[in-house]
Amino acid sequence: MITMNINAELSKKFLECRALPSKKMDELLALPSIENKRIDLEIIEQNLVSDEMIARVYAEFFGMRYEDINLISANPEIVSLVTQDFVDKYSIIPLNERDGFLLVALSDPFDYEGIMRVQSIENPKIELIVSTKKKINAIKNLVFSRSSTVDAISNFTLSGETSKTASDYTSDLYAADIKNAPAVRLSDSFFREAVAHKSSDIHIEPFENLVRVRYRVDGMLYEASSFGVDLYPAVLTRIKIISGINIAKKRIPQDGRIKQKVNDIDYDFRVSTLPTIHGEKIVIRLLDTDAYSFERPQLGFLKQENVFIDKMLKKPHGIILLTGPTGCGKSTTLYSFIKELNSSSRNIITVEDPVEYSIEGVNQVQVNPQADLTFARALRSILRQDPNVIMIGEIRDEETAQIAIRAAITGHLVLSTLHTNDAPGSISRLLDMNIEPYFVADAIIGIVAQRLVRRLCLNCRRRMRTKEPEMHILGLTEPAWIYQAKGCPACNYTGYKGRLGVHEVLTIDESIKNLIQIRASTEQIRDKAIEHGMMTLYETTKQQVLNGLTTLNELSTIIYEEK
Repeated sequence: MITMNINAELSKKFLECRALPSKKMDELLALPSIENKRIDLEIIEQNLVSDEMIARVYAEFFGMRYEDINLISANPEIVSLVTQDFVDKYSIIPLNERDGFLLVALSDPFDYEGIMRVQSIENPKIELIVSTKKKINAIKNLVFSRSSTVDAISNFTLSGETSKTASDYTSDLYAADIKNAPAVRLSDSFFREAVAHKSSDIHIEPFENLVRVRYRVDGMLYEASSFGVDLYPAVLTRIKIISGINIAKKRIPQDGRIKQKVNDIDYDFRVSTLPTIHGEKIVIRLLDTDAYSFERPQLGFLKQENVFIDKMLKKPHGIILLTGPTGCGKSTTLYSFIKELNSSSRNIITVEDPVEYSIEGVNQVQVNPQADLTFARALRSILRQDPNVIMIGEIRDEETAQIAIRAAITGHLVLSTLHTNDAPGSISRLLDMNIEPYFVADAIIGIVAQRLVRRLCLNCRRRMRTKEPEMHILGLTEPAWIYQAKGCPACNYTGYKGRLGVHEVLTIDESIKNLIQIRASTEQIRDKAIEHGMMTLYETTKQQVLNGLTTLNELSTIIYEEK
């Protein structure tokens, strides 16, 4: 009877908040199992409503306040009033003090035990606010990963293990308490903290008097911590061992790989070491193998660009090239294209170095130069595997280019990347690889040049009216509304959150083919492409500034490149 009364009130709140249509709610209430089950749990189980909406309904039902806790600055000392295990168990986290109250966020106000436990904290005034479990976990991971790094450095310094040699430390691998070894705890804390910050890279850099740790977030490096150089040999050895790098070799660059779970998500860490005058520097690239999204709508393509991309992907054969500098997101865009093309009626094979993300239904080949499995050799074998679509991680040399071109001409759709500054420049690069102009003209379908700009934080961006200097940069004749970066807790006070792709999409029509066959200059091809509707990197970035997604500062980097 109690459950029925609660369900009646809860269902009314869901309808008042327009979380579900009344017809769907009637279907749920008619379920036989609902007599002994809360309606909200059934809604969550069937994934009918977003976490945000569930939180809003809970807030209305219990007379609490719903807040976006990303906009609340979490005080590490306040958060540490509870343990990480407590947050994991109850999804309740104290955040800060406000107006004399201890501000506590929770995701399930029905959890009476958790609420009673948090109210036992020595503070008579507590304000409970409702949020989502995902946001509570994000703050937990950020705060506790940071404190675990600080504690790991402090404990390591006091442990007395800094005098160990590399061979001493290696032998510790066979000890029963290896997971509790100071160097293990410290190196693992770097991984957790980098993931919590949504970093793309970890830089661990030895200098004369200290070792600096920096994380790259949205393309920018931020210093996170530092520790004594006497701790570094053990940390370096630990990372080398788990990444399969030879610990005895210290004078040559080496590469390795680590597969590890962080917060129950599988991550692939690519490790690179580089000898410097103060020791080996480590850079670790983070790849989220489980939670990565390859959807094109999130990559920043404009509507008019998508029209060209759609036409390219519908072609049965030819080459589509992604071009740009290292780290501009070429591989991400390639994966999104492959995901769109993936179907049971197509045989898709990729050749990559390395395979960054696994796509179900796609045959992915890892290049292995030590086993003489190069791009060129793998491609020759792939052509005997009856492929419809071939993805080549990168065209690095003339041999690979020749095979890719011939594959496209003989009826295969080929996708690959090339290192050039813009789309028209890719044609000159292929001609420089001794590919005959008529082959290039026949094979290339389209070329997409790409850059990444920082995406404005939508929680704190500040609206402004353009004046003469801004109008000049944007090429405007009349003032317009754009946005500036400000900074808030949600974006770690940077004003930016995430990155956005900006593109230059060149489609190869008859006029471009004619220019290729007479070896026209890059400038001539560019002018003709613009004449036929190609938007330059400057134009697409300008459009995203006017759309309120990025800033003039980010546009200035594109202008500098083009000049």
